[in-house]
Amino acid sequence: MATFQDFIFENEERDGIRFSWNVWPSNRVEATRMVVPLGCTYTPLKERLDLPELCYEPVLCSRGSCKAVLNPLCQVDYRAKLWVCNFCLQRNPFPPHYQGITEQHQPAELIPNFSTIEYTVNRGAPTPLIYLFVVDTCVEEEDLQALKETLQMSLSLIPQNALVGLISFGKMVLVHELGAEGISKAFVFRGNKELNGKQIQEFLNLTPGAHAANASNKFLQPLAKCDMSISDLLEELQPDPWPVATGKRPLRSVGVALSIAVGLLESVYPNCGARVMLFLGGPGTQGPGMIVGEDLKEAIRSHHDIDKNDVPYLKKASRFYEGLAQRAAKNGHTIDIFSAALHQTGLHEMRHLTMQTGGHMVLADAFATTLFKQSYQMLFGKNDKGEHKMGFNINVEVKTTRELKVAGALGPCFSLQRKTPNVSDTEIGIGGTNAWQLCSADPTTTLAVFFEVSSQQGQPPAGGRGAIQFISQYQHINGTKRIRVTTLARHWADPIANIQHVAAGFDQEVSAALMARIAVNRNETDNDGPDVLRWLDRMLIRLCQKFGDFQKEDSNSFKFPDNFTLYPQFMFHLRRSMFLQVFNNSPDETAYYRHKLMKEDVSNSMIMIQPYLYSYSFSGPPEPVLLDSVSIVPDRILLMDTFFHIVIYHGDTIAKWIEKKYHEDPNHENFRQLLQAPIDDAQEILATRFPMPRYVNCIHGDSQSRFLFAKVNPSQTHNTMYGYTQEGAGASVLTEDVSLQVFMEHLKKLAVANTS
Repeated sequence: MATFQDFIFENEERDGIRFSWNVWPSNRVEATRMVVPLGCTYTPLKERLDLPELCYEPVLCSRGSCKAVLNPLCQVDYRAKLWVCNFCLQRNPFPPHYQGITEQHQPAELIPNFSTIEYTVNRGAPTPLIYLFVVDTCVEEEDLQALKETLQMSLSLIPQNALVGLISFGKMVLVHELGAEGISKAFVFRGNKELNGKQIQEFLNLTPGAHAANASNKFLQPLAKCDMSISDLLEELQPDPWPVATGKRPLRSVGVALSIAVGLLESVYPNCGARVMLFLGGPGTQGPGMIVGEDLKEAIRSHHDIDKNDVPYLKKASRFYEGLAQRAAKNGHTIDIFSAALHQTGLHEMRHLTMQTGGHMVLADAFATTLFKQSYQMLFGKNDKGEHKMGFNINVEVKTTRELKVAGALGPCFSLQRKTPNVSDTEIGIGGTNAWQLCSADPTTTLAVFFEVSSQQGQPPAGGRGAIQFISQYQHINGTKRIRVTTLARHWADPIANIQHVAAGFDQEVSAALMARIAVNRNETDNDGPDVLRWLDRMLIRLCQKFGDFQKEDSNSFKFPDNFTLYPQFMFHLRRSMFLQVFNNSPDETAYYRHKLMKEDVSNSMIMIQPYLYSYSFSGPPEPVLLDSVSIVPDRILLMDTFFHIVIYHGDTIAKWIEKKYHEDPNHENFRQLLQAPIDDAQEILATRFPMPRYVNCIHGDSQSRFLFAKVNPSQTHNTMYGYTQEGAGASVLTEDVSLQVFMEHLKKLAVANTS
């Protein structure tokens, strides 16, 4: 018999949706007492190569306030050729071309297996993609050369009909012409002067909205036409010629360069799929959006400075980049940031650019590193059909039955301001609407959508099931318009009389991912880390009190249902994670980590929250082990995947064998294979993950092993001395953090306490 877990995974594979609760509480008051909000993760462009493509317009409900799409949950009268909308109960006639349908010959959208279906519609001429490169030239010559080679290589990965353009910047900003024969021409702008959209139009002589106008073709041309021209321009790029005095930073006009890129695209290609790709080698030091002053004596802001409000540039820069993000998002243009520097570049202030436009953020040490090169190349990866794995201008609309309302969404999107009757007054994240837009997305880009039960009280609604429909309209990579429709239903249950039914439908993994997004959002908006941790603790205690089985004041009697047991562990690791703990991270690193968490699907989010740890030893095949200090033993090799890092750790005994070079001895072939196994598995992860993780290969006792020791549960520390004496008892962690065991003991005591 299929379990709830099988049902959850099957739905995720088919529809790209996972709910925190798979049986819904039937009234509003009890729903608020469930602690974890009713919500789901939704991956609009989840890869489904078996998805039927229908080359006609979807059939919509005729009621103006509904407009839901025909789906397998609708009641159909095949004789009268009518269907009843399952959201508003409106009776609708089928269009004339459906007259031949019968119970034996159903259209694809009525077949129960096709809860997700995709329509290819003919709405206007296909529009080409646009790639606008914005290149920082205030970098070392060797690094700039590596970047130029990477960009030239990527021209072979971009579709030939795509439009490309180039802007370079240092102290000045250069907008390069692509049509100039035999000579390089560029429009030069001062980097310390703010320009609005109208001024950019006038200076560049742009005709608003004229896609094919000659004026726009000077800067954006089809790759097939300007391949040689843009290759030559890239080759001619030189480090910024302006001299940099001793003790000074180079003058870098990041804000003006991005402002011109956004202004250029919004003038001539509004509402078309476009990527502004910013390659950044340091912080902006002049003009709008500057992050730090020119003088090296002035340190770039840290979390400590932000807490003390000792940040002269932060608020103004953040407002500037947020304004640019809103302009780009409104026109459907994506901004990607590739930051390659050993110091901070201003990702903290620029985080709105990627989050509101659905862009990528990549953090590397230099443009010459494999991490940058491979991550950038993977951006142009293709699926089995040979198509790039991306879509543009995805409009996601959510329909619900009358017992549900939409509370909001969290993810790389912005609100389309559609206040319909099914929109809740309670907001979680981006609320007050039932529709959002993502400027671009790939097959793992995921939204968290939250709902509110609106039924006041009483029995479960008639029919026993509530329904939700996601309608995603987007521009496919080939320029055509697609509409993907997913419709699903879940059972209602009375959470007082049938609490065990509701509890059985709890999905602890997606609940942890949703709570992590809410916690990060609260941290971003309230900027109070300790308060967010206290809120998480309160929520966890309330969940234990609601669904735990215990006797008052007896912590030893506490028991959780099987599908809840891992949830406290997830919360423990979330509390210690770099998403909520900023110690030892710069503001840029924190912005990068949070950006990825708010964008990835459930499986990737869970790797970030609680990393995976695998053990390799002579005692058997590789196996997953506890993320605990007891797993760190001398005769093991450990592979840890944190999503951002891949760490291979060699125990003390293994390290000594390597030192004696046993792996080079033919008599110890099995040892050589043992050393190679985690490297092969790590390479497999490195080859497929975007962005490419940092690769750390370390042995017991060296400084790099800190990556592992910082993540494991410190069940043995320098204060628990028995860890030093027992053979094979694991390693001790030098930390003052509490262990999971102590955390659980305190949690049980608080859960069973006889307090209101």
